Amino acid sequence: MFGALVWAQTCMAAQDALPSWNDGASRQQIESFVRKVTTPGSPDYVEPAKRIAVFDNDGTLWTEQPVYAEVFFALDQVKAQSPQHPEWKTTEPFKSALAGDMKGLAATGEKGALELVAATHAGMTTDEFARRVNQWVSTARHPKTHRVFTEMVYQPMLELLHYLRDNGFKIYIVSGGGQDFMRAWAEAVYGIPPEQVIGSEGELTYEWRDGQPVLLKQPKVALVDDHAGKPVGIERFIGRKPIFAFGNSDGDQQMLEWTMSGDGARFAGLVHHTDADREYAYDRQSKVGTLDKALDEAGAKGWTVVDMKKEWKVIYPAERQ
Repeated sequence: MFGALVWAQTCMAAQDALPSWNDGASRQQIESFVRKVTTPGSPDYVEPAKRIAVFDNDGTLWTEQPVYAEVFFALDQVKAQSPQHPEWKTTEPFKSALAGDMKGLAATGEKGALELVAATHAGMTTDEFARRVNQWVSTARHPKTHRVFTEMVYQPMLELLHYLRDNGFKIYIVSGGGQDFMRAWAEAVYGIPPEQVIGSEGELTYEWRDGQPVLLKQPKVALVDDHAGKPVGIERFIGRKPIFAFGNSDGDQQMLEWTMSGDGARFAGLVHHTDADREYAYDRQSKVGTLDKALDEAGAKGWTVVDMKKEWKVIYPAERQ
């Protein structure tokens, strides 16, 4: 099982909780923060109940290029459902999706991604949707690495999640991705249970089918958990301001601002994608995972910015043998 492999790799080198991180500024800032908020008697000590950490998913915990993984899932759903929707052949983002035009699809941005998701996720029960997602993530492969998508997670971030847990933090995913999509696999891959996964969500309706109650996914969006929607999602589902937040794009800017606005010691971090050889290099001009205003704010406010190329010894976990 991939999850077991990940945890075995994450727990290696007992003397070093973050073995895939070089001893650079980012690692030092993370470890310094954790020490001061977890050391009894420290002026910055934070009781365990208030040690809340939030992480974006796409581009922060796993690869988001050339488009979000959930978009690849939606692409497969579009192809399967296209015979019932002839209008998709001439309407974006469906036209690019059916043609396999990744550049055209990326050009539609987050709006296009949300349209794909809304059109292909609705009309099924939550249980049926989870089964489809689980089947897909166990077989679909990334076009660049040919790994299954759950092996496109970042080994240094897996170690960070484990390190924070060991120090009494409760960890939430707060992502613009689909909440139900992530909940299907996040516990097996990250060790984060479904109730600690917050994402964009559609409306649900309660119905009876074949003598059983079901929740039916609707095309109407209930929450877009991105940009200013992230603090809303945090308040709605957690009810406590985090003290530690990590993202990678302008879509995470408000989450980091919200985290840093509280009293006491706070940490805000960004993953900066600088490694074109081992992963991807992008920031201000990218249509996916744009890092522009948040990068400027990080520099102005002293947030931690992780240079992936310089500060990570490896990107992905070792492949399964």
